[in-house]
Amino acid sequence: MSPRITLSLVAAMALTFSLPAIAGPTITLHTDRPSAKINPAMWGVFFEDINFGADGGIYAEMVKNRGFEFPEPLMGWSKLSPPQARGELSVRDAEPFSPRNPHYVRLATTTASPFGIANEGFRGMGVRQGEAYDFSAQIRNVAGNPGLQVRLYAEDGTVLDTVDLRDLSAGWQAIRATLHPRDTDAKARLAVLLTAPGTVDLDFISLFPHNTWKQRPGGLRADMVQALADLQPGFIRFPGGCIVEGSTLAYRYQWKNTIGPVAERPLLLNRWNVEFLHRPTPDYFQSFGLGFLEYFQLCEDLGAQPLPILNCGMACQFNSGELCPLTDLAPYIQDALDLVEFANGPVSSPWGARRAALGHPTPFHLQMLGIGNEQWGPQYIERYAKFATALKQRYPDLQLISGAGPAPGDDRFKFAWTQLRELHADIIDEHSYAKPDWFYGNANRYDAYDRNGPKVFMGEYAAQSVAVVSPKNQNNLECALAEAAFLTGLERNADVVRLASYAPLFANTTAWQWTPDLIWVDSLQVTRTPSYYVQQLFSRNRGNEILPLEIAGQDSSAPLYASAARDTVAHEIILKVVNPANHTAAVSLHVPGLGATPAPARVTTLSGNDLHGINVHGNPATIVPVESVIPSVKDLSIITLPPQSLTVLRLKMP
Repeated sequence: MSPRITLSLVAAMALTFSLPAIAGPTITLHTDRPSAKINPAMWGVFFEDINFGADGGIYAEMVKNRGFEFPEPLMGWSKLSPPQARGELSVRDAEPFSPRNPHYVRLATTTASPFGIANEGFRGMGVRQGEAYDFSAQIRNVAGNPGLQVRLYAEDGTVLDTVDLRDLSAGWQAIRATLHPRDTDAKARLAVLLTAPGTVDLDFISLFPHNTWKQRPGGLRADMVQALADLQPGFIRFPGGCIVEGSTLAYRYQWKNTIGPVAERPLLLNRWNVEFLHRPTPDYFQSFGLGFLEYFQLCEDLGAQPLPILNCGMACQFNSGELCPLTDLAPYIQDALDLVEFANGPVSSPWGARRAALGHPTPFHLQMLGIGNEQWGPQYIERYAKFATALKQRYPDLQLISGAGPAPGDDRFKFAWTQLRELHADIIDEHSYAKPDWFYGNANRYDAYDRNGPKVFMGEYAAQSVAVVSPKNQNNLECALAEAAFLTGLERNADVVRLASYAPLFANTTAWQWTPDLIWVDSLQVTRTPSYYVQQLFSRNRGNEILPLEIAGQDSSAPLYASAARDTVAHEIILKVVNPANHTAAVSLHVPGLGATPAPARVTTLSGNDLHGINVHGNPATIVPVESVIPSVKDLSIITLPPQSLTVLRLKMP
């Protein structure tokens, strides 16, 4: 969705007046003394497989438990058997298609009455009328000459399409077909049925929309990736936060298990499967259809720098906190070294050759790597130090991201910063989930940070409308504006804050574990929140040089929050201002270098009448950016800022 251009020229001109300065704030931009450079990759996204963000989300596979590898091997499946059918269903592992995923289902029937299984998908399969859906499965004919039929059922039981499969082989064989549903349905089901006497084995039953991102078979959901592309992210942090650690080390994320043929990627319990009693998700597992090669490819597609995060030998400290002994840490460090080679190594190197064999001989140009997620305490510091020594010895230019714990100012945070500063850490990852007041109150947080110390990655942040982890949290306008005010402080201090990303990124409306979230989806729809549009406005208007500014004469009870940058390529000044008050603010814009010659400006405003306003499926445009043009801006022009708004002004320099 692009920002709507809805203001008429007359309305746009009302935003600015060439009148003498009136009583009110004055924003002064010092265009003659730009300070530090802004990292071109500053504004990015943090992806984690939480809220069904990967399986059941951006990974476009529509069949849940396609390989029957869940601990309950028929979870997601149901038996279809009319009374007159005589059939048997069993899960087996003898002579499997894939030894790494050995389970499969056997169907046997002695009648011509349809007998088989149906899959419910991830809270339903979303299909659109007339579009193509690619079915595939590994099938083995065990006995007889069975007929096999694939059907799509609507939620109400209507048959949406049917395909017959013929000439089944006595050995495992990949069978493919295409389905074209006759209607749109958000909760369709896929069925595979025997229609003649016989016995067959089925494994890796799959259904993908043909229309995936860049039309890649078995790829990513196009509308969800488009929402990321529209953010124009500078980086993508992956594969997550707590899932990197795992509840125990046995359940940690291991990148080497996520590359190669998808049928050979072993299933793993998702850490969010068991985390919250108030939001149980017993069907949440990681198939790794979205693996490290796909993550790197997504970064390349979007022009974003890859930022992978690896386990540092510690399980999640909110769970078991299990530690790998320091004496046994070598394999974890080797995994990190191998990952850099996989991403950047020549095809003559072992892991560069592996990347090339997977279809990508060109390096991915990895520049950053995260060691651990949000661990804390001396155990983390001593493990990070060992990683840093090994990685810097081989890859001295690689920027390492270290962690400062889960909170932005407690004793764990202070200890981490003290220790990491002594270790000359490159970039320290800070996290904050808090009420909107915290974000307003911390807009100046980085003003006093040491300019010569480690840099900052604000890697996870989100304003909580109710409380951290509350199911009642909403992505409302109040939260978005508080985040915007905070981001002006990050931008003003871009010499210290090099990277920033909201978290979490995606959430399924019927299968979420955590709120709030940047983008909400179901099986057919994608809704972008007010927080999304804040991110988008900062990312699309990032500039490359910080411009110092001052705000004078403002009411301390209703302060403005602002940052400014120069885009030296477009020859524009970019001013971002947040007015959180419930009344209009008339601001005198003092740009000493502008002079009396009028200059055109483009204005984008995100605002709303209700601080509790949200965007939802069915009404996704309650709060969206509005664009306008101001044809003439001079020094000391009066700019009118709407109440409860973020305004981005791009002003052409003479």
